[in-house]
Amino acid sequence: MSVTATRRRPELGAFLRSRRARIAPADVGMPPGFRRRTPGLRREEVAQLAGVGVTWYTWLEQGRPINASAQVLDAVARTLRLDAAEREHLYHLAEVPYHGGADKEPDSCARLAPDLQAMLDALHPLPAVLFNARFDALGLNEAYAALSGASPGRNVLRTVFCGEGGDNCPVVLNGPERRRLVATLRWAYGNHVGEPVWETFIEELTRESAEFALLWTNGDVTPPGPRPKIFRHALVGEIRTRLQSLAVGGLPEARMDVFFPEEERHRRRLDRLIEQKAAARRAAV
Repeated sequence: MSVTATRRRPELGAFLRSRRARIAPADVGMPPGFRRRTPGLRREEVAQLAGVGVTWYTWLEQGRPINASAQVLDAVARTLRLDAAEREHLYHLAEVPYHGGADKEPDSCARLAPDLQAMLDALHPLPAVLFNARFDALGLNEAYAALSGASPGRNVLRTVFCGEGGDNCPVVLNGPERRRLVATLRWAYGNHVGEPVWETFIEELTRESAEFALLWTNGDVTPPGPRPKIFRHALVGEIRTRLQSLAVGGLPEARMDVFFPEEERHRRRLDRLIEQKAAARRAAV
């Protein structure tokens, strides 16, 4: 057993004991019984309610090196009435890829919280976008829409490598940035290996883009962080920016990317691009 697993197993047992201690038998329709030495449910009661063997559950709490499937962990989580954060914590301690605790991943295009959208809008004219770990655009401001051609829900990797953005999307010029984009995806993928949504996403990109497939096989890993990023537009030419990436509380693995023009001439080009895009929208109304 690895050092990490050796440390996680006792933590897993302590976590499970603390969660069952807070549930009274009456909460799950069981008689209170007699001579309970500790509050909450007994191990055999948790096992019965979750539909797992008493010995298996006992070993799980004791930190023994046993395997736990996602289906069994879901059953235990339901029995112990774990919330979303507790469920994810359970999966990590059991070293099982976390799938969100539902039949499918929540819609990445769900409506963004008003405060977060207000933050994005307040950064205008600096382009700003909120990404999840797979580079789905959860929200963006007008400046980023003009700079990137993106819209809420669009995936950056599909745009860059599969051309899903069409002719309206600019091209990221530098090859190193394309490599870094894939390397950052792999960095996030490490927390989701085996999850159906992620595996399907990687398979589709690999099948549809030979460039992505080649970069993915390189195995490079890079965390999100500051870096230069270059966009090209037929309307205004190159716009060179510096990217700053910030974590967002309350949205696990989400981050806000903000783009700063490198020089005054690039800032003027960005301003001109934003105005041209706004004029085009007004003319289309």
